[in-house]
Amino acid sequence: MKEIKFDFNNFFSSSVGSIHGITRKDWGKFFPAAQKAQKHLVAVITNPQNRVALSLEWANLPDQDKKVIAYIQKLGDQIAEKYESVIFLGIGGSYLGLKAAQDALCAPYYNEFAPLRHGRPRIYFEGNNLDPETLSALLKNLNPRKTFVVVISKSGETTETKAAFALVELWLKKGAGKNYGRQVFCITDPKNGTLRKKVDAEQARDVLSFRNLPLLKGVGGRYSEFNMGLLHLAIVGVKIDSVLAGAKAMAQKCSGREISRNPAYMYGLLSTILYKQKNKPITILMPFGEELKSTADWYCQLLAESTGKKYSRRIKVNANGLEEWLKDENRVVNTGRTPISTRGTNDLHSVQQNNIEGENDKAVTFIRLEKFSHDLKVSGTNDFLAGKDYSRLLCVAQEATEWALVREARPNCTIILPELTPFYWGALLFFFEMATAFEGELLNINAFDQPGVEGYKNYMYYKLRKPGLPAAISADIRKHPLKKIARYII
Repeated sequence: MKEIKFDFNNFFSSSVGSIHGITRKDWGKFFPAAQKAQKHLVAVITNPQNRVALSLEWANLPDQDKKVIAYIQKLGDQIAEKYESVIFLGIGGSYLGLKAAQDALCAPYYNEFAPLRHGRPRIYFEGNNLDPETLSALLKNLNPRKTFVVVISKSGETTETKAAFALVELWLKKGAGKNYGRQVFCITDPKNGTLRKKVDAEQARDVLSFRNLPLLKGVGGRYSEFNMGLLHLAIVGVKIDSVLAGAKAMAQKCSGREISRNPAYMYGLLSTILYKQKNKPITILMPFGEELKSTADWYCQLLAESTGKKYSRRIKVNANGLEEWLKDENRVVNTGRTPISTRGTNDLHSVQQNNIEGENDKAVTFIRLEKFSHDLKVSGTNDFLAGKDYSRLLCVAQEATEWALVREARPNCTIILPELTPFYWGALLFFFEMATAFEGELLNINAFDQPGVEGYKNYMYYKLRKPGLPAAISADIRKHPLKKIARYII
């Protein structure tokens, strides 16, 4: 079987010059820190207690219990056989991971054409925004008796998902009757949270209502596609084993001690050198393949939420050798690259103009497919495009974009997938997860929390008068009100 290949040539000075590319001197400066980061990350991942406590259990997800996987696969088949539509309610990784899988592993226009679904239900995503238009349209046009609902939320308190579920649950009650709970499935914390309490209460009344799977301890939302996303894969007919096999193969490839042969560590290290040494704080992910645009969106969340941090990390080790990662409030770093999701060739006619002639503060990552499941040949005889395969045109477009960037000393790299299958997609996701974890180590921040996300949530809770909001949060919001000066509103 072919392997994914990683071409880092255009990150180096040999391609884009020493001002914007990585030199031997740059490599030598950062390599000791990379060795230290590698040693620490490996130590944490190989210690089960540390791995769970520090939210790195995602690294162990490729090796899940085969009986559990078989159960989820069978459950997905049963749901798919019985229902016309499935609504998934979730936000963050609980939406982006599923959408990435849907677009990458299902046929384009999956919802629109029955033959493309092979008897599987239409899939809809809600609970990821507070725009009333989309959910209104969905509930007006779906049949509640033929619709299944999957709610994904650790706590059950995230505003977007909680509000959507309240409306969807009422819609099911009215349209499907007293046993509506048998059309609801929850993926949530196994012990705590308001959604867990609801699950337990409903199951006490009817064991077939509010069936559920656990969000595993030590697996954060943006790293959880191989946990909370498995039921979705099963419902649309993707073989979970194939996805996890790809992730496992990449995990093995990224477990080598030699950094220069470890693609995830190399990507994290080279990106960090470009960021810190060459003033490249913006990363552009540009897959050449429409099906991978949502995967690029998923990566944007992964990188931004993992590495965008205000404080450095302080590691506290107890007598048993277990670590606690604390915010070092004496070291404000405000660090982290800014990711932007694009796609070729569409965005060559927009964002690429800035990539080529705008400020040279970006590094571009391409994803190229070597083989497509379907191809087209341009018709005609009297044009230079005539007789050429679409796949060939796309390949040349990617190569041309790479050349244009190198010509202007703009660093870039290319990830080459043999084809887009569950195996290679699973490998791609694990690569990005491990690369992001390593980047967090190099930056010495906690890549597995997201304190910055809590600010908007707390303000919403305050304005909406949620009970139980800590007094300190309320006092801070009152102390720092939004200021609106009339003359600046025109």
